[in-house]
Amino acid sequence: MAISQYPSKLSLPIINPGVTAVFEYLLIKFPYVKASVWQQRINDGKVHYHDGSLLTMQSPFQAQQRIYYYREVENEPIIPFSENILFQDQHILIAYKPHFLAVTPGGIYVSECLQNRLRQRTGIDTLQTLHRLDRVTAGLVMFSINPETRALYHDLFENKRILKTYQAVAKITKDQALIDKEWQVNNRIENSEPRFTMRITEGEANSHSIIKCIQQTTQQALFELTPITGKTHQLRVHMQSLGFPIVNDKYYPHLQPLSADDYSAPLQLLAKELKFIDPITQQPRHFQYDGNLSLL
Repeated sequence: MAISQYPSKLSLPIINPGVTAVFEYLLIKFPYVKASVWQQRINDGKVHYHDGSLLTMQSPFQAQQRIYYYREVENEPIIPFSENILFQDQHILIAYKPHFLAVTPGGIYVSECLQNRLRQRTGIDTLQTLHRLDRVTAGLVMFSINPETRALYHDLFENKRILKTYQAVAKITKDQALIDKEWQVNNRIENSEPRFTMRITEGEANSHSIIKCIQQTTQQALFELTPITGKTHQLRVHMQSLGFPIVNDKYYPHLQPLSADDYSAPLQLLAKELKFIDPITQQPRHFQYDGNLSLL
């Protein structure tokens, strides 16, 4: 049994879904976790409020309360790839995340995530991620170190004041001439079925990406992708909408059956660069991963 040494945080919603106790809300919020598991966690003192006081089975639901709990999983897989720290100062840390490693705890992963690995490696318990990156995607992730300045850096992502650049590899046909071609992709992305997948629908655009081909062979092409917005799976959906699904994508254009990770065939998507004006120094910052995706 793997038990996280760092708590996961949950904020209770403003609108009560029709429950009287926090315990009842946890059953709604996490339908795949058995009631007996939550009961045991509560009885063992593994669920508490922000001030450290413990929940009981009768603790009343109050909107916007912060609840902390410790995730537990059996037989947590070990991801056989290492992260790298590219930069660290008193406010932020920039790290490279390998393919298959989650950014934060989720699903069957507790200790095997970038945030907890870095907390253990640096001894910085206040380390907290500022944005998302899919587990199957490799690349740069920014973390906040100082809680007093965290909101300033988080605002960069919330208000789209940070430029992110990715690389992706897709299959092509040998008669396609794509180098230096550029696409402005604007469309509406919404949840599909199952809900962890996304789809393009009719309606006002809520997603925008700039995609450019920078290299190609007879079989594959290397693309530079700049997401202007940050919808879930946006780049993966936009690439397949152009007819260039990313190599080794298990979701798009067709959802493949659930299977174990194939470490020899990672999704060919890399978060390569981060550019922004530092909110404290007001100086431009540019972080870049030195590696590149390769073509066949």
